[in-house]
Amino acid sequence: MAATIKDVAALAGVGIATVSRVYSGNGAVGAATRERVLAAARALDYRPSAVGRSLKLRRTGGIGLVVPDVTDPFCAELVAGVLDCARTHGEHVLLDAVGDDPAREAAAVGRMVEQRLDGIVAMPAGDAAPWEAAAASGAGVVFAGRAWPGLPQVPVVLADDGAGVRSLTEYLTGLGHRHIAFLGAAAPGAAPGVREQAFRATLAALNVPLEEDLLVAARPSRDSAYAAAAGLLQSRAGVTAVLAAGHLLGEAAVLVARELDLRVPADVSIAMVGDVAWAELCDPPLTAVARPGRDIGRRAGELLLRDRTRRDPAGPVMLPAELVVRGSCGPPRGARIIRKL
Repeated sequence: MAATIKDVAALAGVGIATVSRVYSGNGAVGAATRERVLAAARALDYRPSAVGRSLKLRRTGGIGLVVPDVTDPFCAELVAGVLDCARTHGEHVLLDAVGDDPAREAAAVGRMVEQRLDGIVAMPAGDAAPWEAAAASGAGVVFAGRAWPGLPQVPVVLADDGAGVRSLTEYLTGLGHRHIAFLGAAAPGAAPGVREQAFRATLAALNVPLEEDLLVAARPSRDSAYAAAAGLLQSRAGVTAVLAAGHLLGEAAVLVARELDLRVPADVSIAMVGDVAWAELCDPPLTAVARPGRDIGRRAGELLLRDRTRRDPAGPVMLPAELVVRGSCGPPRGARIIRKL
């Protein structure tokens, strides 16, 4: 026989109303009590009644999840984290990948609002309007992995990319590098993002001169990343290290270095933001900043499903990014000869 809410309450040592509050997200429940209820539910394999819940709350239940690309390693980890959270709470997830297209994003958000989901977790890309409409409809909204400055009222969970880039820049300068190129994941001419700002600030704090011509921007595509990396490594012989602000840029830097017969790290050190699976398989393995995508997704789901009065939109929830040192960085070894592709 399937477990009931009474069984969960008895095992957790709480009242039925407390179990109901944990699953509905309405009303305050202490963290220890909440965890005890969820542990009891897992032990009993309890699943709340979706029909009864939707009738009571006038919502269908479930979480909407909007990401740019499910094949992107960070997005895949974020999705896994949201799924982990939803499974724990007995919720289902409706997923849409919108490719950073504002029109597709707006359409996806509109469909999720029409289906009266409990809320939406998203990496936002487009205009503020669809998110404002979603919040006005009564659905909760939490951003994950990416902030949207125009909507400060929406809770957001982020990796501390600034601290990650700072630790990576300090590591490279500690090895003796003074001519560090920064491959930035942004449209050329755009305002510096968090990662570039951290790179600039760290060099300034260390009294290392910033070489503006070593800051190269690329749009978020493999072709653009390759062109940026090739232009950098072919034309600037003084570069001793490359800090790639994303895994596509890191991939491009490794590929171009190989095509130019540059030895890593003897001729040029390479490191990147984003510790994807292939980084450890490179020869040598690539030093990287690990971003906790799964934890971000899980935390965003928790923010969405718990009592809304406990959300704190005053500032982002920042999860630490970890520097993973491998074999792709070493001390600089002097000037090199430029080779052409």
